[in-house]
Amino acid sequence: MHDTGKILAGLAVFLALATSPLWYASLARSSAAAPRLDLPAAERRCVLPREVIRASHMQLLDEWRTQVVRDGQRDYVTPDGRRFDKSLTRTCLKCHSNEKNFCSRCHDYAGAKPVCWNCHVKPEDIK
Repeated sequence: MHDTGKILAGLAVFLALATSPLWYASLARSSAAAPRLDLPAAERRCVLPREVIRASHMQLLDEWRTQVVRDGQRDYVTPDGRRFDKSLTRTCLKCHSNEKNFCSRCHDYAGAKPVCWNCHVKPEDIK
């Protein structure tokens, strides 16, 4: 048992190397500040509360797409009674019209790769 020190040192080095991606990810994430977004001046409320829309806007858009395409349901009524078209281009992009200054900032920060623009035309490409 004269090699106990070497074994423990080797084990410590192995654990440090094996867990280094986790440590790096947690340290890198905490150092980056959340992006500041340019919010629309005209409309101060989104279709859902800010916390809900940030966390689940893709689920909402997927539900809207399915309901419009498969069921022909085009109207969305918010919990507080406001009405909107179930449309990325006619509802969301009316306020959030600059993809680079709004969408991309959050998606880049979160490491998300949305596929919205595979089918939809970016607002700045229309001009």
